[in-house]
Amino acid sequence: MNTTSWRMNDSTVAIVELLLTAKHYTELSNLTPEDLPPQIRKAFDKKGEIKRPLSITESIAKKATGIESPWDSISDLMFTTKDNFSGEMSLTQLDLAEKWFIKNTTKDLILTNPTLSYVFQENASLDISYGDSSTSNRPIQADRFWIDSLLSEYFNEDDQEMLDLVDIKAPEEIETTLPDLVLTSNQTDELEKIRIAIKNRDYLAEIGLREIGKLLFIGPPGTGKTSVARALAHSLSLPFVEVKLSMMTSQYLGETSKNIDRTFEVAKRLSPCILFVDEFDSVAKTRRSDEHAALKRAVNTLLKSIDEISLVRDEVLLIGATNHPDQLDTAAWRRFDDIIHFPLPDANMRQKIFEVTTKYMSIDSFDPSALADLTEGLSGSDIRLVLREAVLEALSEDRTILSQKDLVDAVAAIGKRDLLKSMPFE
Repeated sequence: MNTTSWRMNDSTVAIVELLLTAKHYTELSNLTPEDLPPQIRKAFDKKGEIKRPLSITESIAKKATGIESPWDSISDLMFTTKDNFSGEMSLTQLDLAEKWFIKNTTKDLILTNPTLSYVFQENASLDISYGDSSTSNRPIQADRFWIDSLLSEYFNEDDQEMLDLVDIKAPEEIETTLPDLVLTSNQTDELEKIRIAIKNRDYLAEIGLREIGKLLFIGPPGTGKTSVARALAHSLSLPFVEVKLSMMTSQYLGETSKNIDRTFEVAKRLSPCILFVDEFDSVAKTRRSDEHAALKRAVNTLLKSIDEISLVRDEVLLIGATNHPDQLDTAAWRRFDDIIHFPLPDANMRQKIFEVTTKYMSIDSFDPSALADLTEGLSGSDIRLVLREAVLEALSEDRTILSQKDLVDAVAAIGKRDLLKSMPFE
């Protein structure tokens, strides 16, 4: 059972947890906002700061737990009280509250709260590790409110043009996770190397290995380059800064170089983060002798910006993506320490994609292997379009249970759509 559903279902335990967390966090000055569960952290945020003491009013409790009537949930407990004037809820007998909480919760749920894990780690009967709890807790840089506070701190009104160039997502806003994706063994291995590099970047700095953490994703459209980059940000709890180079090329060519500089500056200010540069080939094309001088400067600016950003020094993981690797300048290729290929899925991958993407659907006589045979040449994105077509067609007939035929017909429909791409129109 996930933490959110538990808190919503057992409102009494949830509010007592909140009161205990506020009490101990206020008194233990060695604890930091990183030791608060994300939802509780968010409830106390004031412009990027969480100040002691933590006072629990009904509005704060509702924000932290989602419970509509927090005081009603705990008013019958003998160790709780509420100030009629301020509306603040608190504990009257801390020891009694702790004993009650331990009796009515589980070890796994305590581990989702580093503050309480720190307090209860001395309780031999619980076998709680503060270190384990702290490691698994989502870091504060993954929170939307924290990113917004950094943006307001580091950027003023004059910097708005800079921010307009990028799309910034907090990890908590990214819905796609790595387990939701079907990856090749090579992709899995390379992503794990990056995870290890990030974990050990202090060591990499010590030994002088700084040219690491610059990836280039190559492959046809719809093969998951953007999805994997976003899912990686979610997995690593890093802000995701996305830019399409094609949108950065100004109609005034002289502005393109400035836009590139601005984009990399945003990433450095928001670090640690992932900078995802899509449509990389739109600027870093193979250079020609007859090329416009401003475009040449833009390419040189891009290469220089890549050289001057570092995972080890700046805590920025750079990921470039292109559908046209054949068009990249050789100098651009050399800037990346790893190239990850995103091919069109083979039959085995297509079957897995069907299995993963339909896990919440009801399908009669479902045969993903047969569907994989029918979808040769389709990308993962195309397969999701097949599912969309099948679901909408079923809904048009007031059905929520699909059939294998629905999916087969949807494959045919997507095939007809693709034929339209090559039809001439006057």
